[in-house]
Amino acid sequence: MTNQTNQTEETEQQTMQQSKQQFKQQTGSTISLPDLLAQMTLDEKIAQLIQLAVPFYEGAVDAGLITGPMESLGITEDTVRNSGSVLGMAGAADTINVQRIHLQNNRLGIPLLMMADIVHGFKTIFPVPLAIGCSWDLELAELSAEIAAKEAAVSGVHVTYAPMVDLVRDPRWGRVMESTGEDPYLNAEFARAFVRGFQGSDLAGDRDRVAACVKHFAAYGAAEGGRDYNTVDLSERQLREFYLPGYKAALDEGCEMVMTSFNTVDGIAATGNAKLMRKLLREEWGFGGILISDWGAVKELIAHGIAADESEAAAKALKAGVDIEMMTSCYAKHLSGLVENKEIEEALIDEAVMRILTLKQKLGLFENPYRAADPEREKEIVFCDAHREASLALAVKSCVLLKNEGVLPLQPSQRIAVIGPFARSGDLLGPWSWTGSHDAVVRLADSIKHKLDHPAELHVADGCGIETSTDAQWEEARAAAEASDVIVLALGEHSDMSGEAGCRANIQLPAVQLELIRKLRTLDKPIVVVLFNGRPLDLHGVYHEADAILEAWFPGSEGGNAVAELLFGYANPSGRLTMSFPFSVGQVPVYYNAYNTGRPQGAADAQVRYVSQYLDIPNEPLLPFGFGLSYTAFEYSDARISSDQMVMGQPLEVHVKVTNTGSVAGIETVQLYVRDLAGEVVRPVKELKDFRRVALEPGETQEIAFTLSETQLRYYHSDLSHTSDNGDFTVFVGPNSRETTALSFQLTK
Repeated sequence: MTNQTNQTEETEQQTMQQSKQQFKQQTGSTISLPDLLAQMTLDEKIAQLIQLAVPFYEGAVDAGLITGPMESLGITEDTVRNSGSVLGMAGAADTINVQRIHLQNNRLGIPLLMMADIVHGFKTIFPVPLAIGCSWDLELAELSAEIAAKEAAVSGVHVTYAPMVDLVRDPRWGRVMESTGEDPYLNAEFARAFVRGFQGSDLAGDRDRVAACVKHFAAYGAAEGGRDYNTVDLSERQLREFYLPGYKAALDEGCEMVMTSFNTVDGIAATGNAKLMRKLLREEWGFGGILISDWGAVKELIAHGIAADESEAAAKALKAGVDIEMMTSCYAKHLSGLVENKEIEEALIDEAVMRILTLKQKLGLFENPYRAADPEREKEIVFCDAHREASLALAVKSCVLLKNEGVLPLQPSQRIAVIGPFARSGDLLGPWSWTGSHDAVVRLADSIKHKLDHPAELHVADGCGIETSTDAQWEEARAAAEASDVIVLALGEHSDMSGEAGCRANIQLPAVQLELIRKLRTLDKPIVVVLFNGRPLDLHGVYHEADAILEAWFPGSEGGNAVAELLFGYANPSGRLTMSFPFSVGQVPVYYNAYNTGRPQGAADAQVRYVSQYLDIPNEPLLPFGFGLSYTAFEYSDARISSDQMVMGQPLEVHVKVTNTGSVAGIETVQLYVRDLAGEVVRPVKELKDFRRVALEPGETQEIAFTLSETQLRYYHSDLSHTSDNGDFTVFVGPNSRETTALSFQLTK
């Protein structure tokens, strides 16, 4: 069997080398893109603008996982032979084979772009992006994208549909797990880090990188009611102030592609929105890369009600600047006729094709159409130990300790019951981990067992399913709990309960899990809840019942090990929330950087009733942006500002001392916020402007210094000018958006 396998692998390598040589002879080692474009027929050009899924192509052993419904598109064989890119293609052998057959059939030898959703890992799955955001660790975030790119590239992928930088304020929306949170500054910083990780500094020369595609342009995260694909209605000032910075940061970092969003922007569906795409993205921001629709979004212009039929949808999308239509056939069926009828100019098609060819050239596909795809190297790199170690490190830093009444860390000498639907579950990867393996996930109960002095003292029971339970499950859970000193209760959402189309109006844990907590509480044993989920939850029935709560999110391939490291104190929790946890879903959207209103609750002259408030719940979230506990304590002191006056060109220095007053080493995330007290338009009560992560030994004090400049005080005015105001400001420094020390200064320009 070994000899046969080696012979097969040698044959594959020889075939790949022969194909490379044949391709170079056909096209030459260098190619003139204008000359190539001039040789293309109109139909060949149009086909370059079509993206089809794996099943349309010859040569793939595994048809892959398609992220939407397959339908009859009316695509011809000629269109497939001349198409420009493939959706959902991965695996070195398959990509090489598909590319080889495609080049044999393509008249001009134009290679395919292989694109896929590599969102938070390829085979080595990292925590979901919302969890990565909670690490506040830009270096590890960049490394996670670099590793994902390396595994994807060697497996034949050229482009990833990531990062998603949609600002999110509504945890009902399923795709909150794919964002890094509710703050525009922090989102922008993570956007830059992810793009650097995916693309590196030399995309053309570094074959271990992939092109990044920032999504979803624009404001997809503001869908009404937290319902996916729903309407978005924002003022342009709001759009620019809060929702656009993440996309702009990704593009400033050199991101090669942009994906349109499903929603409307100012009453026009984004995929057909010429003002958004042509005027803002192309002209104002100068973006010259590829703009691709999301799945089926061109044809959806009809359902939105801005196109009467597929022909009008194709015309509007192309005029808006959409270069690639993903998985519908409006371009294939109608662009030729639109050109013939002079409803669109062929020059629009030419510029779209040129952008696609340019990326293919930048990736080196005309020189080597297989790029980094290599079955032998794939075996060495994908899911290797070093990559798993990086996943573990990021998972440890992404978990957030929400509550601890002296129960944690656990002791190896304790008798422990691990109970709940996630006690033995491999469903820790989360959405958008289609190439990951649940079988390879490290389970929580297994990891805890390895930490115990007496492994036989570990008692494991499901207790219930995610949404169902039986009497037998409860009896098993009760027996496990009664035989133990402490209960670790592993609860949460199935991965299908979040992600795309995973929207929920009720964001509490399922009723059977809340019932399990109530029953176990009657046994009078300490309860540590570990949450595995893709969104902030309404923690009624959890927060006051548990003695400790660790928010693990979907922590990835090494999730069980990461949680066990934290539970036993081998690592100290350092994650901080980047989305507020609501007191109740009735508050949603609830976020820290809100406006004050004219009748703020808690003002010195506030009335009892006639203020902006709920009568039955607090205004404030249960847990605020930036919040997270540690096994040690940090004390802030001697906060000061270098001057109470800021003038143009002379930044201020903000200093604060932070002391680890506990008995173990820990990492504190020191956060700097600003408020403009009287703007030309109303300003948020706080806005994050900077942060520092500082590691402190027990008893150690460090002085943290922030530089605050006039440019950080600018915002979009009513006329959309981006300037600052003279006047009074407050600067806040502290461990989260709620617990801060305030200092004052005045800006004079």
